[in-house]
Amino acid sequence: MDHYMRIQAAINYVEQHLTEELPITEIAAQAHFSAFHFQRLFQAICGFGVQEYVRKRRLSEAAILLKKTGMNILDIAITYQYQSQEAFTRAFEKHFGMTPGKFRKSDPPIVYQTKMDFLTFRLKNKGEMKMNKPTIIMLDEMRIMGRSHKTSLHDEKYYEEIPGFYQGFGLNQDFMRIPDKAAPDMSYGISCDFENDGSFSFVVGEAVNSFPEAVPEGFVTMTLPAGKYAEFKVDGPVDQVQNTRRYIYGTWLPSSNYERKEGPDFEVTDVCNSRYPDQMKMSIYIPLKS
Repeated sequence: MDHYMRIQAAINYVEQHLTEELPITEIAAQAHFSAFHFQRLFQAICGFGVQEYVRKRRLSEAAILLKKTGMNILDIAITYQYQSQEAFTRAFEKHFGMTPGKFRKSDPPIVYQTKMDFLTFRLKNKGEMKMNKPTIIMLDEMRIMGRSHKTSLHDEKYYEEIPGFYQGFGLNQDFMRIPDKAAPDMSYGISCDFENDGSFSFVVGEAVNSFPEAVPEGFVTMTLPAGKYAEFKVDGPVDQVQNTRRYIYGTWLPSSNYERKEGPDFEVTDVCNSRYPDQMKMSIYIPLKS
């Protein structure tokens, strides 16, 4: 079963349980992905998150009940997992621009969230494999030392925060405190410690030949595992870096014959030959199952 069919299985599960509690771990399990990876794939393909989709579907079904039945608003709210009529009203008004009561009495043109069909995405993406294809390579184990920052997939928060992490690392000259460098002038950015709620750690640092006996306060060490990786080269503005990340998870990985292996993914920036934000020379590495 390919990625799109697996995600569709999760969507089918959501549709069958819209009136019940829907933990992200249970949704992701239907697609046989970790909760974090499922959320990353879904967001990259759709442009919005899983929980947002569930919320839109519930509100859309609630709107249909408001129009087609005489159910009172509190019962509809509870049916779609809102703990009170007030909470439901706030969510409904924020999404549709009017209260449930006003909606019921009028006939406004609104856009309902219908059930998603990921098989349509599969057909669409077959025609969009236009970015640079990766090179499949084997990498040796690498030791990294740097600083770690917590960020999140939600609302693509990490796209806004990661450049700041890099800038802070440079402005504070943290790189000067890293001993025994294995690849001077090459900066590593590593996504790791993935959590079910969509949060993860991003480590900015450099490769070292060995770890120091005493790690400076505020620094972390980690080892990138040896194995098979897909290498995506980027040579352009910072927007191209972000678009490549979206392409990897939204188009290439779901459409390829490869399966992502659990563990960190990372990027390596050629610091000397890069100029932020107009010209970035970087390689992005995604771990693959053998």
